[in-house]
Amino acid sequence: MKRIPTKEEILQWISDNPTQTSKRDIAKAFGIKGAARIDLKRLLRELEAEGNLQKRSKSYTDPDKLPPVSVLQVMKPTRDGDLFARPLEWQGTTDEPRVLFVAKSSDPALGEGDRILARLTEIKGEDHQYEGRLIRRIGTNPQRILGIFRVGAEGGRILPIDKGSDKEWRVASGATLEAKDGELVEAERAGPKIRMGLPAARIVARLGDPTQPKAISLIAIHQHGIPDAFPDEVVAEADAAKPAPLGKREDLRDLPLLTIDPADARDHDDACYAHADNDPKNPGGHVVWVAIADVAHYVTPGSELDREARLRGNSSYFPDRVVPMLPDVLSGDLCSLHEGVDRACMAVRMVLNAEGQKISHRFTRGLMRSVASLHYEEVQAAIDGQPTARTEPLLDSILKPLYAAYDATKIARAERQPLDLDLPERKITLDDDGQVASVNFRDRLDAHRLIEEFMILANVAAAEALIEKKQPLLFRVHEEPSADKLENLREVALASGLVLAKGQVLQTRHLNSLLKQAEGTEQAELINISTLRSMTQAYYAPQNFGHFGLALRSYGHFTSPIRRYADLIVHRALVAAHGWGDDGLTPEDVKGLAETGQHISDTERRSMMAERDTTDRYLAAYLSERVGNEFAGRISGIAKFGAFVRLDETGADGLVPVSTLGREFFHFDADEQTLTGEHSGLKLGLGTRVLVRLAEAVVDTGGLRVELLEADGKPIPQGRGFNRGPRKGSGSGKKHKGRAINKSSTKTAKTKKKVIRKRRG
Repeated sequence: MKRIPTKEEILQWISDNPTQTSKRDIAKAFGIKGAARIDLKRLLRELEAEGNLQKRSKSYTDPDKLPPVSVLQVMKPTRDGDLFARPLEWQGTTDEPRVLFVAKSSDPALGEGDRILARLTEIKGEDHQYEGRLIRRIGTNPQRILGIFRVGAEGGRILPIDKGSDKEWRVASGATLEAKDGELVEAERAGPKIRMGLPAARIVARLGDPTQPKAISLIAIHQHGIPDAFPDEVVAEADAAKPAPLGKREDLRDLPLLTIDPADARDHDDACYAHADNDPKNPGGHVVWVAIADVAHYVTPGSELDREARLRGNSSYFPDRVVPMLPDVLSGDLCSLHEGVDRACMAVRMVLNAEGQKISHRFTRGLMRSVASLHYEEVQAAIDGQPTARTEPLLDSILKPLYAAYDATKIARAERQPLDLDLPERKITLDDDGQVASVNFRDRLDAHRLIEEFMILANVAAAEALIEKKQPLLFRVHEEPSADKLENLREVALASGLVLAKGQVLQTRHLNSLLKQAEGTEQAELINISTLRSMTQAYYAPQNFGHFGLALRSYGHFTSPIRRYADLIVHRALVAAHGWGDDGLTPEDVKGLAETGQHISDTERRSMMAERDTTDRYLAAYLSERVGNEFAGRISGIAKFGAFVRLDETGADGLVPVSTLGREFFHFDADEQTLTGEHSGLKLGLGTRVLVRLAEAVVDTGGLRVELLEADGKPIPQGRGFNRGPRKGSGSGKKHKGRAINKSSTKTAKTKKKVIRKRRG
């Protein structure tokens, strides 16, 4: 054929011959040679400009058809067991085609989320448009983008919300998932990386209004710079991991170790078992085993997994998701101590005397098999006389001996006197739509305390074992309160009619005495919060400065290596100290311990801030529909600009701006932590019982603004100078006069306070 083909003929050829679509193939098919190639080139450009063809390297394809070889993502199996996959490089203007995956007997098992390279065949007359056959599996780790979608003429763009990211992403019209302008979306890279122009993305989830609860944790994750996508090389290493063999490990599979976790736990990194000690030299004693997932076997020094775990420092937990330190194939599978499955572990056998004091310990690297994965509530119910079909067979042989050993540790704990704060933990429950269904306070059960006490024992044993072997490690350090913070706590106690002893070396037993004085009184919550605020923040360091809060001389984190890098360092230190393998702490690790300690202390604080911000925003979203309602609460903080009120129902903190208290001047006393009205005499201090009206709930910031209605059961006075609403400016002379009078009265009050203290002393 020497004539130039029509556009329709070219399109038909490309459709019939999807593997022969280069300009050279088309020219050869139609017998076009010499100068006629220029006319063919012009036609192909016109077809491309009209949107009928799309150029890929040196070939042309129909944009509404898939190439013969394409990257697919496997979807959830249908009820009939069929596996469908969606094309990740679809750029067409029509709906995304369906691809049925046709497996051969030699193909590996594929699951939802797997990404594969497949050879496609177009199918007619079926409910799917293509059939795909596996060429190779290429992983499960597409690059993810979180951002705001902006509608454009041909699809739109995504503006990432990541800090410091100014790169936009182009979204083709067929890849928008019908997202609306301004919606928060989650997307992934579509197509190959390019050097110039905007990279292409396809939207995989519409998260709706950025201010809605479903988006809250995602925003916090990105705002605080928490890495939430694993690099390909990290995923590849995790995917290549295999279960650890017994080898030289101690076989612990006959020990009836079990895990006890929250009902919604996604991983199980610690197991325990206890029995009475049959040594006649230790009458009434107990033997406690604690086994921890052997993460060090899988995450070796210098590996991609190691670098990523160190970068993250720890897992971050939110009401609707977890950002893990390790890929799920490790954290949720190979390193998780699932029931009835052989798992590599680091274990410690501890011998306690009848008073719960640890008299010896021995570490080993073993292979275990959990007999059960239980949650706190069912364990406690079994001990309280309500066993289930799961717990009844374990009650006498496993659960009761665990509680017997725990009862002994309570004696040692009472002697040691660690700080005993009573601060209920808040739990936010979401419904299927990501809306806050309820806000409750978690019950604190003996089952919780049992696991906590055994984990503390194991952590102490790890630190002591490494100190004994002169092996460097990262300690968990908690220093005593500063003199200033301690004095502030003493002021709060004095104002509450309580006493915190002075003139002696502070010990946790002194703080516990204060907490005991407040127990059962109106000041109990105030004293607990104030004591917590007086504490320094714990951190990781290679120097051992002790743990003040736990009243321990030596403490290291050993029990949670799935979610804390510090624990992984301790595991490697144990490997090196005992000569268990070549995956122990390296000289490079030891040299960088101080830097690593600082880094993971920072990542821990980063996660805490993101988790706190998320909680505040969820509470604001939950309460936004109750603006105008009245709530009981207690003043939990005082500042120059106002008072913070902790609401009894949810534990949320709302601000009473001082400007809403009236036109009078309010004096802020930093020592007494009070705000006092100049004319009305209204005095607001820490712990004051109040009734407030919710005036505003700002989801974006998590801020709550409340209006004060009552203080200590008395209506807010409406006397001289006390008119609600924003305070307006007044003459400078009057303003200075008010401040001078207030300053004088404050001085007098402080003098009185000193006299009273002297008389009491």
